[in-house]
Amino acid sequence: MLNGDFVFSYRNYDLGFDDSWGRDEEMKVTSGLFQNSQRLDLIWNNSAISSVDSLSASIVRSFNLTITFNPTDIVRVDGMVNLSLKKDPTTNKWAITKWIDESNY
Repeated sequence: MLNGDFVFSYRNYDLGFDDSWGRDEEMKVTSGLFQNSQRLDLIWNNSAISSVDSLSASIVRSFNLTITFNPTDIVRVDGMVNLSLKKDPTTNKWAITKWIDESNY
């Protein structure tokens, strides 16, 4: 689940600067990815770093993502993500507040 003040950040290597967007844009981008691909395979690898207390967590983890747009257009990404999460003490549910893509592609 994404928190209401969620922020996604990444390095735009083509333009040479860091960029980010909020929850609404993330939902739109993710929806477009699902609508335009035939298959998505995401494998989460072991956590490189994690720090967790009763109401917050920071996790750095690598992943392997394969996006199949069609049989001749397949994109593979091996990357790293830095996640910040917080727990709602009334519902005990965790939500992602920040997703920093630390991939080098």
